[in-house]
Amino acid sequence: MSPRRRPRRAGVAAVADVVCLVGVLGVALAPLVAVYGDRVAVPAIAGGLLLGAGLALLGAARGWSAISVVAGVVATYFVAGGALAAPSTTVAGVVPTVDTLRVLARGLGSSWQQMLTLQPPVGSSGALLVPPYVLALVGSAAAVGIALRARGAAASSAAFVPVVVVAAVALLGTRHPTVPPIVTGVVLLVVLLPWAAWRAGLLRVRRFVSLGLIAALGVVAAVAGAPAVVGETPRLVVRDEIVPPFDPRAYPSPLSAFRQFVKEGKKTTLFTVTGLPAQARIRLATLDRYDGVVWNVAGDGTADSSGEFRRVGGTIDAPSRGIPATVRVAVDGLTGVWLPTVGEPTSLDVPDQTAAAGLRFNDATQAAVLTGGVHDGLTYSMDVVVPRVPTDKEIGRAIGQDVTLPVDSGIPDIVATTAADVARDAGTPVQVARALSQWLTDDGYFSNGLTGQADSLSGHGADRMSSLLGGKLMVGDGEQYASAMALMARAMGLPSRVVLGFVPQETAVKGKPLAVTGDDISAWVEIAFSGYGWVPFDATPPREQTPEQSEQPNPSDPQPQVVQPPPPPPDAVKPPDDDTEQPSPQAPPSAQDGTPRWREVVIIGGAVTAPLLLLALPFIIVGALKARRRRKRRRSRDVTSRVAGGWDEVLDAAADLRRPVLAHATRRESARALDDAFADTGAQPAVASSVHELARTADRAAFAPRPPTAAEAAAYWADVDTAVRAMRRGVGWRRRTWARLSLASLRGRHRPSKRSRRVTASPQSVVTTSPGVSSPAATSTAGEAPESQDVVLRKTSRRGS
Repeated sequence: MSPRRRPRRAGVAAVADVVCLVGVLGVALAPLVAVYGDRVAVPAIAGGLLLGAGLALLGAARGWSAISVVAGVVATYFVAGGALAAPSTTVAGVVPTVDTLRVLARGLGSSWQQMLTLQPPVGSSGALLVPPYVLALVGSAAAVGIALRARGAAASSAAFVPVVVVAAVALLGTRHPTVPPIVTGVVLLVVLLPWAAWRAGLLRVRRFVSLGLIAALGVVAAVAGAPAVVGETPRLVVRDEIVPPFDPRAYPSPLSAFRQFVKEGKKTTLFTVTGLPAQARIRLATLDRYDGVVWNVAGDGTADSSGEFRRVGGTIDAPSRGIPATVRVAVDGLTGVWLPTVGEPTSLDVPDQTAAAGLRFNDATQAAVLTGGVHDGLTYSMDVVVPRVPTDKEIGRAIGQDVTLPVDSGIPDIVATTAADVARDAGTPVQVARALSQWLTDDGYFSNGLTGQADSLSGHGADRMSSLLGGKLMVGDGEQYASAMALMARAMGLPSRVVLGFVPQETAVKGKPLAVTGDDISAWVEIAFSGYGWVPFDATPPREQTPEQSEQPNPSDPQPQVVQPPPPPPDAVKPPDDDTEQPSPQAPPSAQDGTPRWREVVIIGGAVTAPLLLLALPFIIVGALKARRRRKRRRSRDVTSRVAGGWDEVLDAAADLRRPVLAHATRRESARALDDAFADTGAQPAVASSVHELARTADRAAFAPRPPTAAEAAAYWADVDTAVRAMRRGVGWRRRTWARLSLASLRGRHRPSKRSRRVTASPQSVVTTSPGVSSPAATSTAGEAPESQDVVLRKTSRRGS
């Protein structure tokens, strides 16, 4: 009688397992939704959870083997992956194509690295949705499958699957996830701990109080104790470890190149722009750190730092409202690493794949760079939102926005003294900003220092700021005036920064390209107001307002009388060697960032190979077990056991090919059964001749007066390999493939009990029986020693009677 199938977990208990585990997995995967942005990852996560749990339920109900469930997960990954993880490659968003299968196959290894090297939100292009889809599909299938199939304490091990998924999400996520880690940890503790105790059979009514106290203690320790232990330790984000962030501080300050753009003038077209909205400014770089020498970007490592440039996906968050537009740019003479942008980009598309690989964006300053350098012939497009500039009346009494800015250094004292005197009558923050801007534009004089203009030194260091604000006349251009106003605004407690960009003097015509030259270079100041964001202010006097019109300030509006501070010490600051140095398009020598190269290689290799190894692990284990069994049989110390093991190898190969023989059959009976099993295939003659000969040889080796030699055993195994190849040729390629992964032979064939076996192969084990009665010892199962004499005599007496 065949053994009864082990009962499966069903009913309310199975539903409780599924709801508990799938619900916790959903909470664990929730932080990835914000990483992808705009809820594009919700279908992949929800679909993966439902499909994985459904496969585990179906496999448990139908009694599928673990290999069958894994095969079902792989098939589901490719069938449903098009609609859930790569919809852009499908027909009507559902039907998979050849491109879908190719993207999904490559995505198993490459999508993890692509996701980690993009700045959130990463979007859904290509195979970027494969990581959350795989985590949901494999995680739910593994957790539910273990819970429904295992018994007793082993079933509680399913609680480790959500913990592993939480760890993976933490590594793939951001520094500040939308679902706080403390919430995820409390959910796992409160839900999984009681469930695991219940499944392990350790949950008793009298233990509810103690379990509740333990859970409460764990929650309190996590909420109150974890911050004390962790302190200010930054959250580990793998995307920061795999690809070191682009460091623009290694390049010269782009504001130092202001005079170089001025010298180019109208003789060189830097780039052409199409679709530029009316009165929109073109941003090149945003600078918020001043060190007494130059304005540059900050690199403090925070997410909103002006120096943190990261790769971006298909979409970019644009929190402001404004005029939407699509702007196309064609580069001509512009060089350097800074890429012109307009407003707040919502997407950046660079058709040149080589250049696109070096695209980096900073969503705090709306600036972009190409690490490989901007070059002639480069084209790109961007979807942008141009925010409306609020009026002073609209801003009203709004205070300065709480913005973290880097600490300045080397600022001359005259900046704060002048700012306080100029804005002494201003009442609100916006009036302070407007007073500073109005004073600089009204009382200053414009000069680029070109031939025919008044003398005007380049640069914006501390010495230049002192001479601008403390001299008899204020003479300069956008570089000096923007720097002066930004420093004066900060002295008055307003968060400010300097923007270098272009303001085309010609009016853009819809649909026609507008040429931008060095004559359009400009610099302005942005000040952050609470509720309104960064608002631009111009501090540069009109171009026609030159010192030649009047060598003295306007008597009707004299300059404010200020107390001049003592000059700074000679070695206080060190001016740049060349103020007009153009940013070099070549990447600077890589700085020592403290991250060993071997660690990056290990992290990348682990992120790529981990999912593949997870899927291939069952197949590797099955193959290793079969290889170990074969090696053990072939290298047995007893030569007779080697021959018997060869016959066992033939029977195991037949079992894996779904051609098993009857239990307790003799070798010759098994050979006849194999002959009949392959009768309908073209390999039947080869199988028949080989298995019959192998059966006879194995019998002779077991019952001959002398044991076979090592050479005979080696020849026997060569014949075994020939027979196994012949059997495999008799079935289709699908059956051959599944045979290598089948567990049929590993579960073992039914054998007699140990009491009826005797492990010996000596000639004395041969029993002589009366004529006409065959020896039961001669019909022992393959690879087994003949039965003991008393057992043989009892069976013989029963046959004679």
